[in-house]
Amino acid sequence: MITGLDFRRLRRWELALAAFALSAPLLLPTLAPGGPSFLRPAMAEDMQRPDVSRVVSVGGAVTEIIYALGEENRLVGRDSTSTYPEPATKLPDVGYMRQLAPEGIIAVNPTAIVAVGGSGPPEALAVLKEANIPFTSVPETFDRNGIVAKIRAVGAFLGVEEKAEALAKSVERDLDAALAEASKRPESERKRVLFILSTQGGKILASGTGTAANGIIELSGAVNAAGAFPGYKALTDEAIIEAKPDVILMMTRGGDHSTGVDELFAMPALSLTPAAKNKTLIRMDGLHLLGFGPRTAGAIRELNAAIYGKKTNAPQ
Repeated sequence: MITGLDFRRLRRWELALAAFALSAPLLLPTLAPGGPSFLRPAMAEDMQRPDVSRVVSVGGAVTEIIYALGEENRLVGRDSTSTYPEPATKLPDVGYMRQLAPEGIIAVNPTAIVAVGGSGPPEALAVLKEANIPFTSVPETFDRNGIVAKIRAVGAFLGVEEKAEALAKSVERDLDAALAEASKRPESERKRVLFILSTQGGKILASGTGTAANGIIELSGAVNAAGAFPGYKALTDEAIIEAKPDVILMMTRGGDHSTGVDELFAMPALSLTPAAKNKTLIRMDGLHLLGFGPRTAGAIRELNAAIYGKKTNAPQ
C-alpha cells in the first residue's frame, strides 16, 4: 500500500506509474473488445506533430526502417526484437514487443514511441498514454504492400516524408524484382514448406495462414504445407504426415531452434515426410526471414535459392 506520498510533488510519469501499480488489475476490462481505445494506427496523441527528438522503437522492422532513413540519431531505446543493424543492439533494451514494461520505456525519457501493430500488453500502453508520451502503432501485414506502407508510416511519424518516399520506392523496385523472379516457377513445381517455430517437449508448433512465415513462404514461390489453419498450432503426427512437407524451415535464433538435423528428422512424424528423405532443413535468421522490413527482398531471394537452387526451372 502506498502511503505518505505528496502527489503534488510527483512528476506526471511518476503519477502514471503509481496509478498503474494500484489499478493494473482493473485495466484489462476497460480495454476489452468493444470498450474505448486510445490507440489508432499511425496516429499519435492529440497533436499534429509530436516531438520526435527522443524515440523508442518497438519492432525489428520499425527499427530497421529508422536506420534505413538515416534517422537513428533520434533513437534512445529499442525492443528485444530489434537486433539489426548491429548498432541498434547498443541501445537500451525496453523488453519484448508483446510484453513491454512501462517502467523500462519511461526510464529512457522518450518524447515519442513508434511500435509495430500488436505490441503491448494493453495495460502497459495505457500507462504510457497516462504519461502523455505520444504513441504511434504502425500496421503490420505480411506482404509486399505492407512493407512499403510501414516505411511511409514511420517516415510520416518522424516528419521525413520525402526520405521515406525515396526509400519506399527503392524497396518497392527491389521487392518487385525478387517477386517476379520467384513467380516464374510453375505451380506444379512449387515445393511444400513447413515452418516450425518450436519442437519443445516433442510437440511441433507450426505456422499456418496469416503469419509472417506463411507470407515469406508464399512470396518466395513455395507452398505453406500447414496452410489449412490460421496462426500457430501444435500439429498431431497425422497432420504432419498429411502435410507432406518437402522442406522444413526454422529460425537460427531463439528457443530450441538449434535442434540438429538428425534429431529433428528422428521425430516419428517428421521421419515419414519427403523432407526427411533428403534431410532438407533450411535455417535463416529470424528477423531477416520474418521481419518484413527493408531487407525482405533479400530474404525472398535467399529462401528461394535455398529451396530450389540458384535457377528456376521455368522457361524464360
